[in-house]
Amino acid sequence: MPGAGYAPRTVPRHRRLALVLLLLVGCSSTPGTPRVDGTAGARLPSGAPPVLNLPPAAQALEDIPPDPREELLAKGVEYLLQHDHLSQKAVDDAVSTAAFENYVAALDGGKLFLLKEHVAALAGFADLMDDEIRDGDLLLGRKGAALLARRREVVGKVIAELCAAPFDYAVEEQLETDPKKVSFAASEAELRDRWRRVLKLQVLERVAQMQETAEALAKRNEPPPPAGSSAPQAPVEPEASAEPSGKPPEPIPPTFEGREAKARADVATSYATRFVRLATPDPLDPSERFLNSIASVYDPHSVYMPPAEEEDFDIQITGSLQGIGAALGEENHYIAVREIIPGSASWQQGELEVGDLILAVAQEGKPRVDVTDMPIKKVVAMIRGPKGTLVTLTVKKPDGRIVAIAITRDIVKIEASYARGALLGAKKAAGGAQHPALGYIQLPGFYGELRARPGANPDERNATDDVRKLLEELERQKVPGVIIDLRGNGGGLLEHARGITGLLIDEGPVVQTRSPDGEHKTLADKEPGVSFTGEVVVLIDKFSASASEILAAALQDYRRAVLVGTSPTHGKGTVQTVFDLDRLRAGAAGPSLGVFKVTIQQFYRVNGESTQVRGVTPDVLLPDPAAYIESGERFLEHAIPWNRIDPVPFVPVRPRWDGASLATASAARQAAEPIFGKIDAYAKLLKAQRDVTLEPLAKDAWLAERKRNTEALKAALPKLSEGPTRFEVTPVGAVATPPRPTRPGDKPAPSRLDRWGEELARDPWVAEALQVLVDMTR
Repeated sequence: MPGAGYAPRTVPRHRRLALVLLLLVGCSSTPGTPRVDGTAGARLPSGAPPVLNLPPAAQALEDIPPDPREELLAKGVEYLLQHDHLSQKAVDDAVSTAAFENYVAALDGGKLFLLKEHVAALAGFADLMDDEIRDGDLLLGRKGAALLARRREVVGKVIAELCAAPFDYAVEEQLETDPKKVSFAASEAELRDRWRRVLKLQVLERVAQMQETAEALAKRNEPPPPAGSSAPQAPVEPEASAEPSGKPPEPIPPTFEGREAKARADVATSYATRFVRLATPDPLDPSERFLNSIASVYDPHSVYMPPAEEEDFDIQITGSLQGIGAALGEENHYIAVREIIPGSASWQQGELEVGDLILAVAQEGKPRVDVTDMPIKKVVAMIRGPKGTLVTLTVKKPDGRIVAIAITRDIVKIEASYARGALLGAKKAAGGAQHPALGYIQLPGFYGELRARPGANPDERNATDDVRKLLEELERQKVPGVIIDLRGNGGGLLEHARGITGLLIDEGPVVQTRSPDGEHKTLADKEPGVSFTGEVVVLIDKFSASASEILAAALQDYRRAVLVGTSPTHGKGTVQTVFDLDRLRAGAAGPSLGVFKVTIQQFYRVNGESTQVRGVTPDVLLPDPAAYIESGERFLEHAIPWNRIDPVPFVPVRPRWDGASLATASAARQAAEPIFGKIDAYAKLLKAQRDVTLEPLAKDAWLAERKRNTEALKAALPKLSEGPTRFEVTPVGAVATPPRPTRPGDKPAPSRLDRWGEELARDPWVAEALQVLVDMTR
């Protein structure tokens, strides 16, 4: 591959594209990558759209004006799917029929807005989506968006009416909470009744939360906090926050009737504000929903990303962004500050606080813009901006004061997205034997700057360099072994999967790829030597995916590491490229089109096996705390099937350890470790409770069932945070966060690094991986 991150190849119709190879898990929930320039835009065939032969019901559906970008987007995505996708499958009636099912699910997956008659009217497009995308006229997307907007208005009125009076909690009735088990309502009356049950359940849940909060606070003689659950959150940085809102506490009504009235009012307000925000969607929402319904028929990882999502993934891939460094969430009509990122511009400026409500945003030299009821994505876009520019937030403080806070934007480093290292040790090992300190590296993702991108920072942090530094430091300290923790690592840049593998093997092939034309390539480590000579354990789970699976599989095939994990990995064995759709303009100006992430290759282990669907199986199996979650490629529709190709020659190392003996010794320790038995029992209990999807709605029956379930879960809860520290944690290569300006009376809070170390020291999976590593180093 000439140049980091690039894979030049011949593209149909004599186009040559500079393609950035990416390995990512997820679809629309996983944002895209930075764009790549460097070639002239591809020109697509044009022509007048034909007249679709629609039934009367479909013709009667309201339309909305198309976004000016719609035609170019549609034709571009259709072209890339047919000519660049791994499957080389035509966009035809069969694809259209499958895509229509996806479209209806995307429009109203909960079956809470549309009636059967609406779905029947939309079905007139079921075999026409291929014609629409080919001709650049996404009529179904626009009509569906208009229909959903009208239905939200209808449902909004229904919710307001239903929440205006107490529900009858004596009626013996149930609610099916799994939308797959119900059909679309046949009438407005049936839909109203469904909403009545949904709202009744939500009110019961809020009342129960108030009751439990009041009881807990009464035991501690503390005043009650605000009732109700937190609002949906969307981060300025892609890092969720569980921080409290910071609002002054509200009294919890003492009676069921009072709590029920408050809960109804809170639920009504929550829906009303949500619908107000949804009433001003992004102009590309109709196109995005339509295009992704078709793309998902090809595989779960091909996806169109509008400009905002492209920017989000820039952040995920690089671990940094330009902005103020605050995580935001919706709180009724306002946007609330949920978290201040340590070391960020907001952190250093010192005035913005958790709990502040943002009322307005002003750019430097421009009037302020009221953001009340504005969609959170729009507010986030207004607050982000280039380093060195000024943004002023008008906020309402928890005490009611209105203040303007001017913050100079800066580069925000999201430290939790970067590799972290530590020494683990200084505790008695199982059986009383003392062992030397061993290394630990947590790798959340395969991040890095795309060096060929215009404006790329060559000094930007990347996964290979960060892991190299940590391994070299462990080697310098003569640490005999290291754990590389890939749990929850969903992937990232291919070059860093190869690069990190190369830090641990002395030259050789790392991974094979197969393109749509059948061409096979081998990506190899060509640098002699290694950064670390000690033993290696790789810790994996079902959420380890893609680039994580390349690294884990290569080290397993070379017998360079023992894989310890709770299950086979996710099973994403495909490669995606991100195509900058703005290049379709051939130099013409206009608003951004976004990007399209398309699956172009399948990757294979050096032994010829695909990781697709089947994943990578650990050598030592541990109890799975997420056994109740159906997560993995095998659970995704339209996943590329598993296959294999010929192996490539490679030379595995000759380890001192025996894998079967390590697994046997681990199984004996696990059987004697009480926490693992609790983890297994807790996972089984959660699965059993999740499998019950019918909820009783009579108050006494619902409260009794909730009490049984809560008490059962409480009794089975492993309580890892209260468990013993199993080893000492000494950070390696950690960067200290600068202190935040303080005021008199402020209490010092533990740093994120301190909290990370405390949680790590109580992690039983890491403790068992450590014992496996001890056995390997003896």
